[in-house]
Amino acid sequence: MLPATFKLCAAISYRHLRNMTGLRRQAAVAISQELSKLACRGTGPSTWINQVRRRSSLLSSRLEEKPFSEMEMSYIKQGEEALQKSLSILGDQDGWKTETVVDNGDKVQSKVLPDVGKVFRLEVVVDQPLDTVYSELVDNMEQMGDWNPNVREVKILQKIGKDTVITHEKAAATPGNIVGPRDFVSVRCSKRRGSTCVLAGMSTKYGAMPEQEGFVRAENGPTCMILRPLPGSPSQTKLIWLLSIDLKGWLPKTIINQVLSQTQVDFANHLRERLARTVAVNC
Repeated sequence: MLPATFKLCAAISYRHLRNMTGLRRQAAVAISQELSKLACRGTGPSTWINQVRRRSSLLSSRLEEKPFSEMEMSYIKQGEEALQKSLSILGDQDGWKTETVVDNGDKVQSKVLPDVGKVFRLEVVVDQPLDTVYSELVDNMEQMGDWNPNVREVKILQKIGKDTVITHEKAAATPGNIVGPRDFVSVRCSKRRGSTCVLAGMSTKYGAMPEQEGFVRAENGPTCMILRPLPGSPSQTKLIWLLSIDLKGWLPKTIINQVLSQTQVDFANHLRERLARTVAVNC
């Protein structure tokens, strides 16, 4: 009985299970339940039983997931690409040049990459725990225009699974209208692994959001934020923000560099103020 059950489980692939309906779904669930019973009867289930139990349970749960369309899969892949490329950029410690250092320790660095252009890296410490920062930046992303003067609006256009969203962001004009209003259509991917969170994104095409009157459609990415508890101080969060933007239009590089580095410094300050107000209200 036991070897036969194992062979049956091993022969069922995820692709086949995903397409099962009706009796086949019931059969997959029955297999999972039977394996659980078999494991419970023994004094100590062997390694392969544990492996099959985990795999069977995973596949059974995935049967209930809504299949992604080809377009949705392309967005998911774009988000993953942005994440992997961003981490690769941040992982290379060579060639970074200091742009700004603030008295509180906030620091902006930059480097020029052959295939991307100039990218900026912000490193700050926020006096709030990771869960609070993550909730503000991910769960409440559409509220960013309420507390960040550099952002007019962030709107989620589509959610794809648990980790991927398509967004439309409207950026406010800079003081003196040196850089006029820009907007972005982006795919965003959020991953949380243990005590580290990565929020990545890049520009994408979305048919339901064509270019808007009064805005220059700019492009970003790869870009990401990495959040992790400050070592030795779990009530504080280390935030690293990789920023890569093509603002489009006719703008001198000196102005672009100044605007982008200042935007990162301003963001950190506005985020701190927002979190302080939110925590005070909830207390």
